Amino acid sequence: MHKSEIQTHLKYPDICALLDFVLSRMQEILGEKFVGLYLYGSLVAGDFDYEISDVDLLAAVNYELNENEFHALDRMQDEAVENNPRWKNRIEIAYASRHALKTFKTQRSRIAIISPGEPFHVKEAGKDWLLNWHFVRENGITLFGAPPETIIAPVSKEEFICAVREQANEWREYIIQTKHSRPFQAYAILTLCRAFHAVKNGEQVSKSKAARWAQTQLPEWSSLIEHALKWREAWRVGNVNHEATYLETKKFVGCVIGRITD
Repeated sequence: MHKSEIQTHLKYPDICALLDFVLSRMQEILGEKFVGLYLYGSLVAGDFDYEISDVDLLAAVNYELNENEFHALDRMQDEAVENNPRWKNRIEIAYASRHALKTFKTQRSRIAIISPGEPFHVKEAGKDWLLNWHFVRENGITLFGAPPETIIAPVSKEEFICAVREQANEWREYIIQTKHSRPFQAYAILTLCRAFHAVKNGEQVSKSKAARWAQTQLPEWSSLIEHALKWREAWRVGNVNHEATYLETKKFVGCVIGRITD
């Protein structure tokens, strides 16, 4: 997808400029090693919030990054947010090899990644990234290079639902161990709505669409889900008694996990 096509698809000129800069610099740094660049996440799913959402990218490469490439990309990413300060700590770029994208269901491979709140670093990724790579393969926007379905292993419906259930189950501990802020509660509620929708319908949709669907399936929780949609939009509001709604949120999370894992 060329710059003009990016601008046609996205309504945010600064994001178009950011993507154009990142793509051109990746091409310079990686050369023939660069296989493709793919946009995914909320910008593609349809519930992107310009004030708080992240920009999610997968950069596919023929082989793992070497040390010189890693440092050059690190500098490029710093420059990208210096030119576009709104997106500081709001960009996630994962650099994965062809091998990693073909074998993630059966083995772990090293990927390089920068994500909100974390510096550029190398980590191992395997089945825990199945939902990300599946989304890229089925719904991602190709900004450059090969179609994602030619380089990412396919995921069956059964594998998809199993991964959703596994990730949803992790929320039993996550909801306890993580801060209780109202924005986090909204994130938890809407994430579990999306997981519930995915298990029941075999597809991943935006959080907002899944929330509206969940209200019809879980009428006893409709009011809380409605609050979560509003909390997500009003994340800047101060003087909030976060604990006042935490226990209900925790109860919702446990209830929906039960529906998902049954």
